Amino acid sequence: MTVTTLRALLCASVMLGLVACGRGTKEDIVAKARDISRRADLERVLGKPDDITKLGPLETWRYKASNGEVIFLIVGDDVTLQAAGGGDKAK
Repeated sequence: MTVTTLRALLCASVMLGLVACGRGTKEDIVAKARDISRRADLERVLGKPDDITKLGPLETWRYKASNGEVIFLIVGDDVTLQAAGGGDKAK
């Protein structure tokens, strides 16, 4: 194989990996986190959140999805609440 062919294959592999690692929809995120109750497990399954807001011992972790966002409320090390919003238009 030539160097150019190897570079093209490497580039294609990286692009495929980036697409496969995308978070997907709100429903995908909620499904992945369904039985998660600890902060470390949530981060292990979903990765680092797109945004973290802290207020004393409370944190909200926001994960962006293709059709909105999913928000987790974390108290200490416990994941206590999740909400999915955005992307839906009320009629």
